[in-house]
Amino acid sequence: MKYDFNRIIDRRNTRSYKWDQTEKLFGDKEILPLWVADMDFESPPAVQEAILRRIQEGIYGYSVANDSYKEAIAGWYRRRHDWEIQKEWIMDSPGIVTSLSLSVELFSKPGDQVILQPPVYYPFYDVIRMNDRKVAVNPLKLEEGHYVMDYAQLEELMAGGARLLLLCSPHNPGGRVWEREELLRLGELCLRYGVTVISDEIHCDLAMPGHKHIPFASLSAELSDITLTTLAATKTFNLPGLQTSYIVTSNPDLKRKFEYKLKALSLHMSAFFTPEAVEAAYNEGGEWLDELIQHISGNVEYALDYLGEHLPQVKPMRPEATYLLWIDCRALGLDAAGLKQLMYREAKVAFNEGSVFGTEGQGHLRINLACPRAILAEALERFSTAAAPYVK
Repeated sequence: MKYDFNRIIDRRNTRSYKWDQTEKLFGDKEILPLWVADMDFESPPAVQEAILRRIQEGIYGYSVANDSYKEAIAGWYRRRHDWEIQKEWIMDSPGIVTSLSLSVELFSKPGDQVILQPPVYYPFYDVIRMNDRKVAVNPLKLEEGHYVMDYAQLEELMAGGARLLLLCSPHNPGGRVWEREELLRLGELCLRYGVTVISDEIHCDLAMPGHKHIPFASLSAELSDITLTTLAATKTFNLPGLQTSYIVTSNPDLKRKFEYKLKALSLHMSAFFTPEAVEAAYNEGGEWLDELIQHISGNVEYALDYLGEHLPQVKPMRPEATYLLWIDCRALGLDAAGLKQLMYREAKVAFNEGSVFGTEGQGHLRINLACPRAILAEALERFSTAAAPYVK
C-alpha cells in the first residue's frame, strides 16, 4: 500500500480533543482513547500541501469560495455516488450539527415532534430538545444481526403529526448502509405524509467493501425536493478541526430559508483554509481513501476475530460503513456506570458508552477503529482482560 495507516503518530500535547482530554474526561491520562470520531491518521498529502500553500500566502483575510470548490464537490459525488449535484444546490455551514440544529429550528415549530431512529448519534437528541421540540422515537429493530427500520411504527408517528425526520445514513453507531428498497419505502411514507427529511450523510464515503451508499436525495426528483442533505469532507479525510461542512438541496425554498438564517447568524463567510483543503481532498484524495477503507476493513476483521476468540460473550455488529464498531455488552451484566468503571478504571480504555445514543443503546459500547492496528490490538486486549471476570 502507498499510505502507511499503521504508523503510530503521537498526538499528545497537540491540543487534541481525543488525546489531550483523557485525564479531564475519564480520570486517567494513561487511558487509550478510541471514542470521539476522528482518525489517528494524517490527512492526504494533497490536502496538507494545499493548506501549506494557503499558509504561505501570509495574509489571512476574509475569503470566499470560488466555482472550483463547488465543482470539486459535485464531481466527487458524481464519481463516487452516482449523484448529480448542481453547484447551485450547495451552501456552506460550519458543521453538521449546526446544520441539523438550524434545520430543526427552520422547518418545525416549538412543540412539534421531530423523528429520529435510535440508537443514534447523540447530538440528534440535543438539536431537537434544545430547540424546544419533542423527540419522536422510531427505534430501529435488530434483525439477523443488524438494524432495520420499523415502518409501521414510523407511519404511526407521521400520521400523528410528525413532519420532520432526522435520517442518519449511513447509520451511526450501527454502521448500516441503507439499501435502495429501504430508502424508497421510507421515502414513500415521507411523501405521503408531507415529511421533510434532514439526511445526515457525513459517513457516506466510508462504505465497506461490498456495500454502496445511496444518497437519499438521489432516489428521485420528488424525494430530492423534500430533502436537505448535510455533508462534509471532514470524516472522510480527517479534517474535523477545520470546522467545515456543506448542505445540498434542490428545493429553492428550503435553500433560501437556510441561507437567510446562515446570514442572520453571520455564518455565511468561507473559512480561510476550507475551500483549498476540500478541493484538494476531492480532486486528489481518492486513492488515499481507497487504501484507508482497506485498512479500516482489516481493523473490522481483526476486532471481530479478537473479540470472538477472547470475549465471545459480547456481540459486535459488523459495520457496513463508518469506522465505528457497535458492541452489545449486555452479557457482562453492567449498567452504564458499571461499563464506565470497567473501561476507565479497570481496562484503561475510552470507548463510547451506549446509553448516550438513546435508551436503546444501553449495555452497548462504540469503538473507533480508525487507528493503527497496534493501538486497536492493545485496546481490545486491555478491555477483554478486564471484562473477563464479569463473564457469567
